[in-house]
Amino acid sequence: MRKPDIRTGPRHPRIAAAGYEITRRLSERALAGRGLHKANGEFAQATIASIRERLQRGETVYIAGLACPGTHNTGVALVEVTQKDGPRLIVNNEEERFSGNKHTNEFPQYALEDMRKVLQRMGRDIGDIAAFVTTWDYPALLAMLIRTSLEEAPASIKLLRAPIAPAINLRQMDQVRRIARRLGKMYGLGEQLPLICMPHHDNHAWYSFTASPFADLRERVAIAVLDGTGDVGSISLYVADNGEMKQLYCNESLFDSLGAFYTVISSSQGGWTWLSSEGRYMGAAAWGDMNRATNPYYQRLKAVLHLGPDGSVQLNRAMANWYADPADNPYHQPLIDILGPPLRPDQLWNPDAVLRVEDINHRPDTKDRVDKAAATQLVFEDAMIHVIDHLLRVTGTDRLVLTGGVALNALGNMRLLEHFDEAWFERAQQRKTRLHMWVPPVPGDPGVPIGAAWLFAHMAGAPRGAPLSHAFYCGLPPSNADITAALDADDIASTAIGNVETSDGRDAVADLMASMVAQGGVIAIYQGAAETGPRALGHRSILANPCDPAVRERLNERVKYREAIRPLAPMATLEAARDYFELEDGASDGDYNAYNYMVLTAHSKPEARARIPAVVHADGTGRIQIVREADDPLTYAYLKALGRHIGVEMSVNTSFNVAGPIAQTPEQAMDTLRRSKGLDAVVLVADDGTAYAAWHGGERDSGRFTGWYAAWKQARG
Repeated sequence: MRKPDIRTGPRHPRIAAAGYEITRRLSERALAGRGLHKANGEFAQATIASIRERLQRGETVYIAGLACPGTHNTGVALVEVTQKDGPRLIVNNEEERFSGNKHTNEFPQYALEDMRKVLQRMGRDIGDIAAFVTTWDYPALLAMLIRTSLEEAPASIKLLRAPIAPAINLRQMDQVRRIARRLGKMYGLGEQLPLICMPHHDNHAWYSFTASPFADLRERVAIAVLDGTGDVGSISLYVADNGEMKQLYCNESLFDSLGAFYTVISSSQGGWTWLSSEGRYMGAAAWGDMNRATNPYYQRLKAVLHLGPDGSVQLNRAMANWYADPADNPYHQPLIDILGPPLRPDQLWNPDAVLRVEDINHRPDTKDRVDKAAATQLVFEDAMIHVIDHLLRVTGTDRLVLTGGVALNALGNMRLLEHFDEAWFERAQQRKTRLHMWVPPVPGDPGVPIGAAWLFAHMAGAPRGAPLSHAFYCGLPPSNADITAALDADDIASTAIGNVETSDGRDAVADLMASMVAQGGVIAIYQGAAETGPRALGHRSILANPCDPAVRERLNERVKYREAIRPLAPMATLEAARDYFELEDGASDGDYNAYNYMVLTAHSKPEARARIPAVVHADGTGRIQIVREADDPLTYAYLKALGRHIGVEMSVNTSFNVAGPIAQTPEQAMDTLRRSKGLDAVVLVADDGTAYAAWHGGERDSGRFTGWYAAWKQARG
């Protein structure tokens, strides 16, 4: 086999670096004049001093973190800060949940309006917010874009007018210049509302560390931000020591990126658009050959990422072309020789082009395609391990917080726990321990508004705040009036089924839910504030029987209308999770807190595939969510009731949506019911505890819910 050509680093590093410096200096001045100030500037320092004084006087302070237009997942987080308790998350509103436009990069109008409603319900208003901080350092981001477009000139000049990465839409980003004025006008707060620009990866890192079970440890904690891109680079490494965080390294490159590698390959080979392709391709990998010795593509594909000294990862630009043309011409010929030609943008979502594991038995190329997915996952895992190996060696710690969009790869996360075992630590650190790792519930960009606000509170001298145990803070809980208004429709049938404010009432509603699921029902639960982040965790979930082998096909075909490639997740009590999955000791901190958020897979035990086939993926793993009674009493009671009905305190859990964002409002919940012909009922819980059931009315009424409900009431006497 001929040794592959290797070219790492840009062609014009000096020109690109000069462009970066000039752009950053000019944009800092220009944006400051438009109300966007740098984090170490005079305005920011004065704001920090004011907040510090107020906290020391015992006042409660509010800070808003804003994800502005032009980057994906716009939204706003509101944090309440006291000197006694530090920051407390009030809301983290993702604009996509209100607008219905998934991964939107539009101005977060609805998210901001909802935040104001929350403040007003608390007896406050926008004027009580002491600081608005952004999720990106915009002068640095603009400078990085110029640097990247100059690195490979003239070929890379195209990046100034074409899609660069999933995170960035240059046309929408132009709105940032007017954002301070728009906010001021929207809220009636004067000519412009000033904002402070916070570094993107610092936001990721600080929030993830302080929310982790490791924040109060006396020993060092390593923090890795592995991302599609930040505002300076795509890989940033930190260490936290005695409660203070220090950056150790940033690769200062947009395209020497694990996220960009996975995004481009998964899209151009799988047939889905960016931000939709990554999770699907990870699911596809389970159907391919995940053995490095036998996978027919792995040995050649791994040359696309050069793993260099000190944990560095560099794109081999002799093989990949996404540093210059990521959408239209992402491969050079050596990569085409391995993977075949990339799918064109006009082929994405085309049924004849999209990877479907259903075709394995009757399309000859499908086995090759899933082997390519497996090879991509293996190369990706190699790079993750390479970076973390270096970080653990230089910090000398066994505690790792992993964050950034790359940390959504739950399979890769599990591999890290397996790789950095006692034998590794004996060799590398000469001590008997193993890796202990935590991934936040929102490691990607929807969590960065929280991080920006939390980090700014820390800069003002606030304590760290409490660790996280759940992620139920997107928007307001539904009111009784909101729910009944949504139920008042000719095509929806509904009835009140109880009240969950008391333990007896909660147990009754939970038992009804479990009874329906045990009889083959597919139901949804809609309660409280929605989960922030990409995973439904019991507040906006579709539930089904994990013991039913037909559930996966029924959910994918008749409820979610999605590919069979996608796994279904197990939601479980801690006891049930231990019974059926091999929970890693390295994820045991905080009573196995790392398994609370579906960001970590685990190997199933031998008896699991026969007992709970619906939630064991093709590779024998499950992306677990452990539910705690203190965090979610109703969902926990439902799982306990399932244990009585089917013998397993475990449920299928998939997000309450159909080809769009998770349902945020009662109207969106009913629209999801309308579009999902296989969904039997939706249980909606108002903020006063009143629970309703809704199902298809009129000609679409199957009679399944009414039959189950009548039998359940009769059985309970």
